[in-house]
Amino acid sequence: MTSTEDGEGLAGAVSEPPSADRRLGAGGSATALGGHGELPAVRGFGARLAETFGTVGQLCVGIDPHDYLLDAWGLPRSASGVREFGLRVVDAAAGLIGIIKPQVAFYELYGAAGFAALEEVLAAGRAAGLLVIADAKRGDIGTSAEAYGRAWLAAGSPLEADAVTLTAYAGVGSLTAVFELAEAAGKGAFVLSATSNPESFALQTAQVATRSADSASSAGAADSVAGAAEFSTAGLVASEVSTFNGQHGTAGDRLGNIGLVLGATKNLLDYGIDRDLLAATPAVPVLAPGFGFQGARFDQVQSVFGALTASTVVAVSRSVLQAGPSGLEQSIRQQADELAEALSRPAAGVTGATR
Repeated sequence: MTSTEDGEGLAGAVSEPPSADRRLGAGGSATALGGHGELPAVRGFGARLAETFGTVGQLCVGIDPHDYLLDAWGLPRSASGVREFGLRVVDAAAGLIGIIKPQVAFYELYGAAGFAALEEVLAAGRAAGLLVIADAKRGDIGTSAEAYGRAWLAAGSPLEADAVTLTAYAGVGSLTAVFELAEAAGKGAFVLSATSNPESFALQTAQVATRSADSASSAGAADSVAGAAEFSTAGLVASEVSTFNGQHGTAGDRLGNIGLVLGATKNLLDYGIDRDLLAATPAVPVLAPGFGFQGARFDQVQSVFGALTASTVVAVSRSVLQAGPSGLEQSIRQQADELAEALSRPAAGVTGATR
């Protein structure tokens, strides 16, 4: 698949990058010069994700070639092994689900050859009509953050994906350049907020005080703290991502283009996550790890995510991959069916959540 293929439908590709006679207009629309009129706006990631949910469901299969899985699949612990592993998952997933999530770390492990293998897996996934989320968890400031965005989201990049996971430890604002690139290119991002690992609790539930730049400049430190708003770290990240979505994107889209990583093993209320607020149009997309090996079940999706259920990407990995290459397709089909059945049941106990 070339970088200039049209990205309509589930293909996850984007429109051609601007050429010499085009410029990106407001909201990421390409406007032709020389009297040719305005070209159609680039379709946002949120719109493409919503379409995927409506046609093939909310299941996402992670491509995580752990050493023990490579061994079990009869593949070498090498760049060629992770390449073959990833391509087999793409082949099995195509037509059954709409989203895959390659874990970049398992490819980075093999250096340049591993990245070359990842490039093939990413390209194959997008060519197969899958939305591809690169689980890279990148984050930095200034031009370094922008370069990460270009590496994973720019049309024609060797590592081009439909979305990338990000970390906001330097502040959500440090990722603005990545967000803006995503908006212009029809791509997406998922920012870590309340993650599924048990070590996250102390940091992500820590209370932080925020105040506007105006209040900080016009009042002394003691005076401004009195009027500060209180958030958990996870809640602050979530709030700022929601605000960005509300200020950008395309009017009428059900889902925003920038999402959050919210672990399915967590009580989101403990983490200061306001699910109802995040579900307001445009709803914040959620990438939800923690199902399967980490303990979360499909019948808990509605209780954990509440009003966010309809915007949640339900990610599984080892629970599917352990079926091996011969049983992989059947395992994906079975889990997709089980998730659809669980989501079709009337919501009950939505105010609760599992720990």
